Amino acid sequence: MHKQNKSIYKGLLLIFMIMITKKEIKYIQSLYHKKTRDEEGLFIAEGPKMIAELLHAAYPVKALYATSDWIANNPGRQAIEVAPQDLQKMSQLQTPHQVLALVQQKKQGALSPLQGQITLALDTLQDPGNLGTIIRIADWFGIAQIVASPNTADVYNSKVLQATMGSFLRVNIFYTPLHAFLAQADVPVFGALLNGVNIHTVPKPQEAVLVIGNESRGINDTLMPYITKPVTIPRLGNAESLNAAVATGIILSRLCS
Repeated sequence: MHKQNKSIYKGLLLIFMIMITKKEIKYIQSLYHKKTRDEEGLFIAEGPKMIAELLHAAYPVKALYATSDWIANNPGRQAIEVAPQDLQKMSQLQTPHQVLALVQQKKQGALSPLQGQITLALDTLQDPGNLGTIIRIADWFGIAQIVASPNTADVYNSKVLQATMGSFLRVNIFYTPLHAFLAQADVPVFGALLNGVNIHTVPKPQEAVLVIGNESRGINDTLMPYITKPVTIPRLGNAESLNAAVATGIILSRLCS
């Protein structure tokens, strides 16, 4: 075979080898469903900033799919080059951000002791954006762990991950029944309620659990016996309620600052 023809053949072979198949795209799309994520033990992360943080964290990245621009700007990273239109098919973002990764989920370890720190407890939070923002707020205030009821939104939901802006890498999330967790809590348990004590009058605790309830129903009645310190944010206007993430930020600014 002529040398020039050999060179063309090798180039075509390389392009063929890095082309992503429809089957692969379908598999990646399936990971946007919690059932498949749990079965495979994987999740999807997107965007240069998040991927850069993941590559320096404890999460093992199983595969990278990236545009030629990202690959050119990240020499030494093993990535499968994909066309922008294929990245669009793989992504749930309106505008995909150059790179997408399949990442191994972190195994849930043991809770750290509650003493000497503030721990968040989330009761049936459903909105992915709320959960992601609360994780980001927890990271801002130096909170290392969040305990969530099993029916709280999944931390590996792509909308949750995007809302965390990378903070999920620094805050441990545990899913466990809150009844058992709160029953054994040996620190003050604060609860965000409409009829609690004014949060601005509460002394800063050295250690505590803060329970944040469901967006529409609040804290489950069955958990109320475990709340030792009900607190509220005083209302000055006419709004019916506060967004769960906003309320979390306001209360933590008092408990942590």
